[in-house]
Amino acid sequence: MSLEPGFAVPWCTKKTVAENKSKAYMPTGENMIAISMTQCPKCGKEVPPGSQFCTNCGALVSTPAQAPYKHEIKYQPSYSMLVLSLNEGQVVVAEAGAMTYMTPNIQVRTRAREKSILSTLGISILGGQSLFVNEYWPNQGQGEIGLVSAPVGDITKIDVARDRGYIIQKSAYVASSPTVSLDVQWQGFTKGLFGQGLFMIKTTGEGELFINCFGAIDKHILKPGETIIVDNFHLVGFSESCQYQVQKFGGWKETLLSGEGLVTQITGPGEVLIQTKNIRELVEWLWVLLEPRVRSTAR
Repeated sequence: MSLEPGFAVPWCTKKTVAENKSKAYMPTGENMIAISMTQCPKCGKEVPPGSQFCTNCGALVSTPAQAPYKHEIKYQPSYSMLVLSLNEGQVVVAEAGAMTYMTPNIQVRTRAREKSILSTLGISILGGQSLFVNEYWPNQGQGEIGLVSAPVGDITKIDVARDRGYIIQKSAYVASSPTVSLDVQWQGFTKGLFGQGLFMIKTTGEGELFINCFGAIDKHILKPGETIIVDNFHLVGFSESCQYQVQKFGGWKETLLSGEGLVTQITGPGEVLIQTKNIRELVEWLWVLLEPRVRSTAR
């Protein structure tokens, strides 16, 4: 086992090392150098203590905790904008393109959510949106930044905890604490289990998560065993503690002729977030108005 330059390690005896098998050690004469290893929450590989990212899979291992954001959600519920007042040392991660304005002392860094550019580009093409994110932080004092997302609707804050993750529609993501992990390797995203061009991502970790919806947010709290069926185009997200099953709406006749497509049956305990508007219905309504002009222009 090799040590990184400048890496400080504690000294301990052979007995101490033998009692704690979770520690790697190097012999140096009568004593041992003991190193407590940290386990990656994603791939399970051991990484050196103090590491922020896993050297095997690139996942976030540890990030210093920071105070809750001082935030305001303006212009609710139709044209919501998230305004964050960041203190020096605070960092916020946001969807690429979400920034509307910021004070001059705000610094920015663009990074990929994946450990390689190629894998990020591949998932970006699959999901239809950029999987690059921007990190913002103030330099020399407090700074302010305004963030929005593409859907015209409301923004709400979700508190993610280690025992309370969420599965959200990818287009709903606006911003989050750096300690919140966005898992795009989850099969609900990579395999498109929810169908109809909808991709869901799993959020884990601990911190604040801000999401956007099309229309207003309708929140349902499910008791253990309680079930609700949601049209997939109205589904914003639900607690990771919920059980879910994606299925057709009725039979094939109902699926094709009823105006409904795939639905998700969600069973509690947990929280379900639904958006009151359907982007597919908006597109179809606009096409009814635009189609005659498009056809007349094409002649």
